[in-house]
Amino acid sequence: MDITVYFLDKSVTFLPCGADTADFDAVTDGDGISRAKIVKILDTHNRAAVLSDDVRAAFDRFAADFKAVTAAGGVVEDAEGRILMIYRRNRYDLPKGHWEQGETIEECAVREVGEETGVGNAEIIAPICNTLHAYDVYGEWELKRTHWFLMKADGAGGTVPQLEEGITAAEWLTLEEANAKALQSFPTIRDVFAALKKMKE
Repeated sequence: MDITVYFLDKSVTFLPCGADTADFDAVTDGDGISRAKIVKILDTHNRAAVLSDDVRAAFDRFAADFKAVTAAGGVVEDAEGRILMIYRRNRYDLPKGHWEQGETIEECAVREVGEETGVGNAEIIAPICNTLHAYDVYGEWELKRTHWFLMKADGAGGTVPQLEEGITAAEWLTLEEANAKALQSFPTIRDVFAALKKMKE
């Protein structure tokens, strides 16, 4: 088992002792790992690995330094196989958002797709994967777990990007276009597309 947490375009991956770390810029021991230590490592490296005999325990110690946040979103396809993507802060992205108390994670995913894109008829087909990313909000570090779902919707209607959330476009793209945009997006989005491809194989 391995667990990856993204800090924008950088990442830390928790691995079992003895795992191959050739692709990582920095490697550290999981004993006594902390958010502060990882943030310091990522100041000068893009990819760090944390090795531990108990990967889950090492990750849990690290995660304890964060406020836990839950979110959900989706890869929405229409009948033609086009993918719904949003454009925000100079990158293409997938619609997602924070879970609200009283709703299921699936309801959250459908609601957020509707709010961010104006596509309100999405239906969940299957879960894809979960991703983790960490960020600093005015001095408070949050660790967001996003639950991703494959969804279907009618692409015939127009889209309405949620401008107040900084979304300037919501577009139906061919699979080839969406895959190309994902390569220029956040690593979490690339992971979602990779998991979806594997799921469909």
